[in-house]
Amino acid sequence: MNNHKGPLAWFAANHVAANLLMLFLLAAGAIALFKIEVEVFPDITPDTVTVQVPYLGASPAEVEEGVCVRVEEAIAAVEGIKRLRSTAVEGVGTVSAELEQSADTRKALDDIKSAVDRIETFPVETEKPVISEALLRRKVISVVVHGDAPERTLKVLADRVRDDLTAFDGISQVELSGVRNYEISIEVSEEALRRHGLTFGAVAEAVRFSSLDLPGGAVKTDGGEILLRAKGQRYRGHEYGNLVLLTRGDGTRVLLGDVAEVVDGFEDSDAAARFDGHRAAIVQVYRVGGQHALDVADTVKAYVEGIRPALPAGVGVDTWQDDSEILRSRISLLVRNGRIGLLLVFLCLALFLDLRLAFWTTMGIPISFMGALWLMPTFEVSINMISLFAFIVSLGIVVDDAIVVGENVFAYRQQGMPPLEAAISGVREMARPVVFAILTSVAAFAPLLFTEGNMGDFMRNIPMVVILVLLMSLVEALLILPAHLARARFGRT
Repeated sequence: MNNHKGPLAWFAANHVAANLLMLFLLAAGAIALFKIEVEVFPDITPDTVTVQVPYLGASPAEVEEGVCVRVEEAIAAVEGIKRLRSTAVEGVGTVSAELEQSADTRKALDDIKSAVDRIETFPVETEKPVISEALLRRKVISVVVHGDAPERTLKVLADRVRDDLTAFDGISQVELSGVRNYEISIEVSEEALRRHGLTFGAVAEAVRFSSLDLPGGAVKTDGGEILLRAKGQRYRGHEYGNLVLLTRGDGTRVLLGDVAEVVDGFEDSDAAARFDGHRAAIVQVYRVGGQHALDVADTVKAYVEGIRPALPAGVGVDTWQDDSEILRSRISLLVRNGRIGLLLVFLCLALFLDLRLAFWTTMGIPISFMGALWLMPTFEVSINMISLFAFIVSLGIVVDDAIVVGENVFAYRQQGMPPLEAAISGVREMARPVVFAILTSVAAFAPLLFTEGNMGDFMRNIPMVVILVLLMSLVEALLILPAHLARARFGRT
């Protein structure tokens, strides 16, 4: 008589415990499926600190010499910097410091700030440096407002779309691109200045000190405290035109509009976008935190369909660069391959072995996948293009151990052994080779977990998912499958 001691024999003889374990893995995976993060690509925080210095009006060569070279020299000795990259374009210089894998990002950021603050040789025309830790954001979808309309009309409509989208609960980061920023330009006439006895500096000072809001403190009264505030900030071009520059003794005044042309328009830049041959404004929608990429895309699409009838004649709105479609196609591929894999495994086992054996062996695929989904949040793995690829890779190897165990149990049943004895003997005989086969596959994928850098963070999803699926398949083949085969009627009776 076979020895019924040990965990393998215990699970084979206690089908209730095996069923509870199976139901737990299926239920836990189903619950995790609704809570796990869904994104197009894994979120990776690059270990990079950027130093950006505006140098308006300067050519790229001047930016390189006056900004980039000086920043590089100042921060090159900071501990933890692996590589420096500089970009000099018209009006701004950017230096990116890539940090070592083991570097303390916060300490490196503080050291770089201190080093840049000590630079005293920046050109006078440069503005205050902006130093920050680089953040990698993932765009999900874009909304394009386009048509035969003035640039201001498109920008106003795009601003409305941006505000409406950020009002939804599942969307928190939306940016506008493809249009220029608003700008009020004051074009002063030199002849008018001479005619009125003014200087350019006097005009600039008058504009600077006449367009601002000033707090005036507080006055305590018997009825309470009254806060004083002077409201003088101007926001429209015509408001600047009425700004008083000079008041003469006879009471006449010289206004800004008398000596300058005030243009309430857009900044002088080359920013522009076209869609289907028409001028366009682009609203980019990002996924942040735990937001669901597919939910974000669905919300945006529903909003676009609803806003179309309210747009002016000649103006249209469409979605563009929908990255969620790539994710949907990968999920569709996984589901399609999973169905085909389940069907092929079931048909082959049913054709050559037994129908019940084929069913319970095939169940190893969904049980292993659900178990892996349950553990993925614990190891900070989300559903994304890379992890879905790992699931597709796992399809071809996940059920091998269950087939080996099931076939061995079937062989013992064919020899006339009782069901329970056949299940225990079959799983015990194949336990060692199955465990070593799984560990061999785990060892093949494990080195990818130790890849350093951003690429390592990006690719770790593949080995992590494959290893979880393989380990769950081992649990299913050794603890769950034998209990089902011990009660199934197949083989010699």
